[in-house]
Amino acid sequence: MAERRTPALYTIPPHRAFADALVAGLIASRGKDRMVMARGRILVPNHRAALSIRDAFVRQSEGGLLLPRLVTIGDIDDDLGAGLAFDGADGAPIPPAVEPLQRQLILARLVQNQMNVGAHEAMRLAEELGRTLDQLQIERIDPAKLRSAPAEEFAEHWQRSLTILNIIFDQWPRELAALGRIDLADRRNRLLDRVADQWRSAPPEGFVVAAGISTAAPAIAALLRLVAFMPTGQIVLAGLDQAMPDVEWDAVRGSENDAPIETHPQFHLCLLLDRMGVARTDVALWRWGSDVDARAARSRAISNAMAPAIYTSKWAELSATDRSTAGLTGVALPTEADEAQAIAILLRGAIEEPGKTAALVTPDRKLARRVSAHLKRYGIDADDSAGQPLSETPHGTLILALVEAVTQRFAPVQLLAVLKHPLVHSGEARLAWLDGVRRLDRALRGPRPAEGLTGLSAYLASGDDREIKLRAPAGDWWSSVVPLLSPIEASLGAHSITLATAVAALRETLVLLAGDSVWQGVAGRAAADLFDRLERDAALGPTDVAAQTLTPLLRQLMAVVAVRQVERGHPRLFIWGLIEARLQSAQLMILGGLNEGSWPALPSPDPWLAPQIRKTLGLPALERRIGLAAHDLAAGLGAPEVVMTRARRDAGAPAIASRFWLRIDAMAGGLRAPVLDVATLASAIDRPTGAQKRASRPAPKPPLAARPKSIVVTAVDRLKADPFAFYAQAILKLSAIDMIDAVPGPAWRGTIIHAVLDTWAREDGYHPEALRGRIIEKLAEPDKHPLLRSLWQPRLIEAADFIASRVAQAKLAGRVPIVSEVRGRVEIAGITLTGRVDRIDRADDGSLVIIDYKTGAAPPAARIEAGFALQLGLMGYLAEQGAFKGADGIAGGFEYWLLSKDQKTRSFGKVRNAVGGRGSNFDPADLTSAAYDHFAAAAARWLHGDAPFTAKLHPQYSPYADYDQLMRYEEWRGRE
Repeated sequence: MAERRTPALYTIPPHRAFADALVAGLIASRGKDRMVMARGRILVPNHRAALSIRDAFVRQSEGGLLLPRLVTIGDIDDDLGAGLAFDGADGAPIPPAVEPLQRQLILARLVQNQMNVGAHEAMRLAEELGRTLDQLQIERIDPAKLRSAPAEEFAEHWQRSLTILNIIFDQWPRELAALGRIDLADRRNRLLDRVADQWRSAPPEGFVVAAGISTAAPAIAALLRLVAFMPTGQIVLAGLDQAMPDVEWDAVRGSENDAPIETHPQFHLCLLLDRMGVARTDVALWRWGSDVDARAARSRAISNAMAPAIYTSKWAELSATDRSTAGLTGVALPTEADEAQAIAILLRGAIEEPGKTAALVTPDRKLARRVSAHLKRYGIDADDSAGQPLSETPHGTLILALVEAVTQRFAPVQLLAVLKHPLVHSGEARLAWLDGVRRLDRALRGPRPAEGLTGLSAYLASGDDREIKLRAPAGDWWSSVVPLLSPIEASLGAHSITLATAVAALRETLVLLAGDSVWQGVAGRAAADLFDRLERDAALGPTDVAAQTLTPLLRQLMAVVAVRQVERGHPRLFIWGLIEARLQSAQLMILGGLNEGSWPALPSPDPWLAPQIRKTLGLPALERRIGLAAHDLAAGLGAPEVVMTRARRDAGAPAIASRFWLRIDAMAGGLRAPVLDVATLASAIDRPTGAQKRASRPAPKPPLAARPKSIVVTAVDRLKADPFAFYAQAILKLSAIDMIDAVPGPAWRGTIIHAVLDTWAREDGYHPEALRGRIIEKLAEPDKHPLLRSLWQPRLIEAADFIASRVAQAKLAGRVPIVSEVRGRVEIAGITLTGRVDRIDRADDGSLVIIDYKTGAAPPAARIEAGFALQLGLMGYLAEQGAFKGADGIAGGFEYWLLSKDQKTRSFGKVRNAVGGRGSNFDPADLTSAAYDHFAAAAARWLHGDAPFTAKLHPQYSPYADYDQLMRYEEWRGRE
């Protein structure tokens, strides 16, 4: 093949729209003969670039055009999907490439054989190992070279890592040979080498243009050199800096004494030219442009802003033209939410102009999704072209929720997350299914029940009368759900399982719960494909899989599966990731998420090779990705109108501005804000305008007929201190329900204690030695979770021992328990007062002692004397009126038995008199009459009278917040 003497090398600067400028030049130079264009080839880095160039041809073809063949050659971060269009090349067939998941599974097994790690960690290390293997093959470094690495110079853990690597790299070729496959990077190298050999002897019939390729891999560099010297070949680079002084270019390249600057945006192009054996001076400017180009001064400003650090002192001497950032603005928003809102406003404003295109470019996928959601409020669809991880789609969340529910032994939160999932029982049966789920939700409120399906079934079938009434409806429906979940509980219940067994059990249960809907749609097909590959190749992977590692393992696998929706969004509005944005352009480019850790992302450490080992082998430094991110930013900065955005604070702490943001801001002497004040608009868009009517303290005043004529003793305190809370509970019939999987509190402990003490009194006659056994027996019931039993049984036994010893001591002193857990009622001034007393003792003088067990704190005496803790006094009044059968007489003592550990004395249990203690002038004998007077006054005011039920009338005596949201407490508190 005859070669050119000089290479055909060109570059399109950042201020020009690459795809449009490229196509304009190709049509101008070759478009006269349509068949010439049709016989040509354009080599592009990735599929997205091919689409961009195709769309540019459509825009500029006018009456129609036969397009050249667009060939994806494969670029960094593009899954090495290279050379697939070259598969038809002549010669002996090249073995197929091993599938990425298949390779990860095999490597994970090899890692697990060499290291004592679980399946999830083995898969993570295998992913990193595969990346290391790819880099070695891309750079054409023989893995055997690892053996010559001076391991003794490194820390012990790096020496172990090298030993394991050498063992695995010895085994890996045998694994590949058994499969009859080769690595994908190796296959790409072979394809590119074969194409280069064929084109060297027999050039293709039409022209060949390599457009926008920046990967400096040796195989690609060799092919590009061949194309550059072919008579019909051309290389068109994107954003090569021709204005950079030679001294800066040499600094980026590095020398024997100075390391290269791999974080510079020009480094990978510098490396590519060096490997092609050409100089930067051989590269000419592509002389065609487009209608949407920015001014040439923008490229000079970008070049100066990205100068190596040691040369940034020149910024002080730059002319206004060389530092000009006309058309480039920046805005820092307070939070990530404000940033997303501001970007959405900018994008919406852009497409209001006819024909104008706009794009958001960001590596922050969360920001991209937020912007897409904000745009929907304006009726604008703008899907993120980078896609969504499968793990974050409804299909992925259902898979993860099911695994988590099984590994957590169907704990309530995890179980309900599965049963409530929108894909489960979708369709006509959805409403009936949700009715059952809601009944189960209501029944599972409170502390966690016993684990497993059997424990849940036992829980729903047990309890006292009130609990049975609540749980029975849910239990009837639950019996139809158990058969759907039993198979997966049996399959994954073992301590160690195989990956194939786990995936098969998951698939079968998903179908039972969701039917075919779990495999429908783009995300469903992606999930089906992942499950198919996992089941097919699971035997090649880790042999020992613990059920607890399935959730992180599957989340890791699904996180790398990008789900891209097929429907197109707005034709002039785009959201791109960094890879998708390469070679693309729009009239307005919004570069979002410019914070350190996002753009650029911090390089992930290599768990296998120390940085010095990588340098010795000739592998790229981990920081090279920062240079690629800088080049992506430089490309975006070349648009006619650019807005850079960042958030000053992320979800947890103040954010640090990107080094790129700081460079441009420093060189320009301060970034100008956009003409549209998006910061103000973003903060004001959801703020109500005009006069705001704030809520006032509620004071409902229902008619007398609606006011209750019966009241429970424990509700009297609430009536006096917080009448609105009483109104909500007694008249509106609203009551707070427990949280799901709630932490056992005083109420739960009190329920256990009261039930046990009642049984102890009725069946054991207060025998001291029987109470401990009753506690153990109660907590051994099948509806009690083992964890709660182990945590609370020792504490409740201590409480039981305290009660038993005090009762025994009281008997010796002539004080006898006569009533336990008895309900009574009495009419007072036309109101029925009811109550359930914990215990009543007969003192040696014949008087009654009213006892209240407290698993929490008891009210202070001052509160009782003020009339805001009337329970014991009213119980005494009920007893004196003969409301409790077997307990007649005068109430002379009122005691709180505190069943908790005293933090000062560290002793368990304490008896405290309600009133009459040290420093008090209140006589216990007056408590019943005082309680009666307080109650009568309250009944006359609110139950017989027309007084409003004012919220938080005495807030110091109403600590409970059950109805604070209903009364909108935070809106009026303190304003009155």
